[in-house]
Amino acid sequence: VRVEPSPEDVGGMNAAEGILTARGGMTSHAAVVARGWGKTCVSGCAELVVDEENRWLSLGGVKLHEGDWVSLNGSTGEVIRGAAELAPPAISGDLGLFMSWVDAERRLKVLANADTPEDAAVARENGAEGIGLVRTEHMFFGSGERIRTVRRMIMASATPEREAALKDLLPFQRSDFAGIFAAMDGLPVTIRLLDPPLHEFLPDGELDEIVALLAADTGASEDDVVERVEKLAEINPMLGFRGCRLAITYPEIGRMQVRAIFEAACEQQSEGIVVKPDIMVPLVGTVKELEHQITMIRETASAVFEEKGVVVDFRVGTMIEIPRAALLSDAIASAGAEFFSFGTNDLTQMTFGYSRDDVSKFLPTYLEQGILKHDPFQVLDQEGVGQLIEMSVTRGRAARPDLKVGICGEHGGDPASVDFFHRQNLDYVSCSPFRVPIARLAAAQAALKERSA
Repeated sequence: VRVEPSPEDVGGMNAAEGILTARGGMTSHAAVVARGWGKTCVSGCAELVVDEENRWLSLGGVKLHEGDWVSLNGSTGEVIRGAAELAPPAISGDLGLFMSWVDAERRLKVLANADTPEDAAVARENGAEGIGLVRTEHMFFGSGERIRTVRRMIMASATPEREAALKDLLPFQRSDFAGIFAAMDGLPVTIRLLDPPLHEFLPDGELDEIVALLAADTGASEDDVVERVEKLAEINPMLGFRGCRLAITYPEIGRMQVRAIFEAACEQQSEGIVVKPDIMVPLVGTVKELEHQITMIRETASAVFEEKGVVVDFRVGTMIEIPRAALLSDAIASAGAEFFSFGTNDLTQMTFGYSRDDVSKFLPTYLEQGILKHDPFQVLDQEGVGQLIEMSVTRGRAARPDLKVGICGEHGGDPASVDFFHRQNLDYVSCSPFRVPIARLAAAQAALKERSA
């Protein structure tokens, strides 16, 4: 139970049976992580008051303390006092046969968003035909040593110090990529380079607590830590120093990630695994940004191939999540993007001008009064965001007819949205591993609906 999860909470989230937060929504960090792990989550419970220091929560006039039971219904958003009677999910033996009928009817491929080898294995078991999104930043939270190394990189005041930290981080990334390639043997794996702003990897709490912890983790003086933290602070981080802007400003970060990807790919290919990596550049808004990153990726790949004596086939593409990128899709495809993946979470956020972490403050009123028919972060806004997607697909494929096009936002698991993506002739949808069966069924229904029209 948290007001809002921080990087320190990832271990606790993984150990927990359920997650409850006061802030956020369907596409907030807590909800996305919980969905990927198949955990029950209620996010954005505005009436929830949490005193993390004294270990109590208050909700609906009821005060509970650490050790008290709380039950969650992730489908309805209910928070239930006490240990409710639970029933494990039951899957009949006929489900496999039914899903084979489903797969015979659909055209859209269904991939999964997965960040670890374990996630990838679950995705494949649920029928995923590849990985449509590996969020490399989630790998940084895997252990205490990883997050400490990331923080050393963030606190570095000069390139040599940053490169030293990145050198220590590379084996962790390479190992995870190798595990994902092995789990998805023969299937495509789309890996997104670092996306979130760097401050998201800092600890949560009061400034003096943050400074003391960072000083202990990195060996920097407290004065240096304060100066660096102040430089990292942003007024609007979701529109700030993140995505490809990080890799362009600090090219050593991008080079480390790309090197880790291709060292893992070469290693696995040499062991007989069929690897199909797609490298995805996040938050592109200009052609020059993409050209810069494509050059870095291909130069780093060539260097690794020469060192290893192995060549791996791969593609480079980009996320379309900024409206400007959707408008310039023909130029972006012509500049070398071999695939587009629509990041519909951010594309929705930027098209509406809604912060997805704050939308819960007014969205219930909008839905109640009919201003919005659906939560646009759950069901795709086909009129606005959908129009940008349709335009982007048309312009991108006019410039590059063989352009691979898919979607990796959470809308990939929503049936109404999947129907829209089918009608726009996308190649695939990608969603959390546990929503893959739903997406497969929705894709088949969309195909049958089209044929019967």
